[in-house]
Amino acid sequence: MTVMKGKDALVTMLQAEGVRYVFGNPGTTELPLLDAIQDSPQLRYITGLQEATPLFMADGYARSTGRPAFVNVHVTAGLGNTVGALYNVFKGGTPLVLTAGQSSTRQLLREPVLGSNMVNVVREHTKWAAEVIHPEDISVAVRRAFKVAKTPPTGPVFLSLPWDVLDQEADFLDLKASSEGYFRVRPDVAAVERAAHLLAGAHNPVMLVSDRVAQSGASAAAVRVAEQLGTRVYATQFAEVNFPTAHPQFMGMLNLSWPGPGVRDTLAQADVILAVGTNVVGQFTDTPEPLVGPQARIVHLDSSAWEIEKTYPVEAALWCDPLAGLLELSVALEGEMSATQREAARTRAATIGEESRRRREAFQKRLRARWGHVPISPERMMWELRGALPPQAIIADESITCRGTLMQSVDFAKEGDMFAIRGGGLGWAMPGALGIQLAQPDRSVVAVVGDGAAMYTIQALWTAARYHIPVTYVMCNNRSYKVLKEGTARYLAGTDRVSEYVGMNFHELPLDFVKLGEAFGIQGVRVEDPEALGPALRDSMGSGEPRMVDVVIDDTVAVQDLQAEWAGWFAGRPAS
Repeated sequence: MTVMKGKDALVTMLQAEGVRYVFGNPGTTELPLLDAIQDSPQLRYITGLQEATPLFMADGYARSTGRPAFVNVHVTAGLGNTVGALYNVFKGGTPLVLTAGQSSTRQLLREPVLGSNMVNVVREHTKWAAEVIHPEDISVAVRRAFKVAKTPPTGPVFLSLPWDVLDQEADFLDLKASSEGYFRVRPDVAAVERAAHLLAGAHNPVMLVSDRVAQSGASAAAVRVAEQLGTRVYATQFAEVNFPTAHPQFMGMLNLSWPGPGVRDTLAQADVILAVGTNVVGQFTDTPEPLVGPQARIVHLDSSAWEIEKTYPVEAALWCDPLAGLLELSVALEGEMSATQREAARTRAATIGEESRRRREAFQKRLRARWGHVPISPERMMWELRGALPPQAIIADESITCRGTLMQSVDFAKEGDMFAIRGGGLGWAMPGALGIQLAQPDRSVVAVVGDGAAMYTIQALWTAARYHIPVTYVMCNNRSYKVLKEGTARYLAGTDRVSEYVGMNFHELPLDFVKLGEAFGIQGVRVEDPEALGPALRDSMGSGEPRMVDVVIDDTVAVQDLQAEWAGWFAGRPAS
């Protein structure tokens, strides 16, 4: 038995769990914890000036290390400020422990200022949420929180920590960390055999991957299976490197935010769909017909039992760790595939490789055509970025409408080379890049951020300057919410209506990120001349300091192309 205050037990448990950073925004109800951190040289408190900032920093840190991060915010108001960010964290499955100080349990019945049932506030967007009532329960609650957060499918948890629980003494039976190393769950043998039989006999298989592949460290295993099958590979989400982007069988991301007829056609051509570490398929907008037709036979391999057969029926369900499952599936395919099937797979792979070559040639043609364009074209911007990146650089991507161009320009070979926004709420990359840099101090981190997205968490620049975190911020400044303009073009496809883009333009008062950076203590440069872009990027990335590169880029919306893509969905709709 060990006698100590609850706050000291909490710090002891954090140390046992290997926590190095406490990401937070302080308040009165957190004072006991802050006082205890002062006496713990193993813990460093990193302040964010608005609560979404520390939560997204923790997200970047946890994703880059693969271990749960720890966050502490201020009671109901502070917790409320995290909810939008928490939605992203939950949807992405980031393992982290979010905590908030609470009023003393003696005051809760009296409904104190800033008090509320915080467990109810976050319950929908956490794996587990609880309020600690007795100080002696802190060790149990913290150990459980870390265990739940890192158990696949991983995700955030929440603990409410009342003042008196932290400030009272108690006898603690144990202060041991959660256990490790039991997450590589293997699939059912019969399910593997069934999956191998279906896939070996497929004439046109398609593989879908998402972030639970990268979280499992399974991208190389995914490549192995894809090559065995000779299958096209698409990402339903690519916020981490789930498959090497330069691989000839990788065909890019499916646009499930605005899934056009092309997405339907891609999935309709498949006789067997192998979904790995992904949902099938989570579209954002309505479509006149399902994206996955009744003819599709689905093999779903995933650590999330909830996602398997959530929407579409499957013929083989493999509930397992993605790496363990893919390795066993690969072995089963070796024994299942006939010589004829292997030859057919090689032929398919060659055809797909030729398609990939033509796609790369088309991008290079577009790049050459727009090389000298002013304002700077997204193609020129991302190609210059490619040339300026230091070896082993990590990209934190929230470039939004420039994302496809970034993915065509920069090759990402393995897990940990790139992280991106997930969940849909904006504001991740500004603070997320800081968490990644803290996790990977020996690698350069470059945040590529849309101007609209950056403003949701611009306070992260202060944190970068205050703690000397040397992230280079590269702003895609198109002076608008361009993603909404593109969405408007799709929405109006098949009509003769012309949009004024209500609420979507910054042209009347453009954002100046160099001045914003200076206000927070960060040097920067604004780039409008395409010839100046490469030198500006290399200078900033080599500075060893946080820097800002504000790149003014073309904001043209390809309305006709977007509407031509979408018109097929809405043929016959009356004009308005």
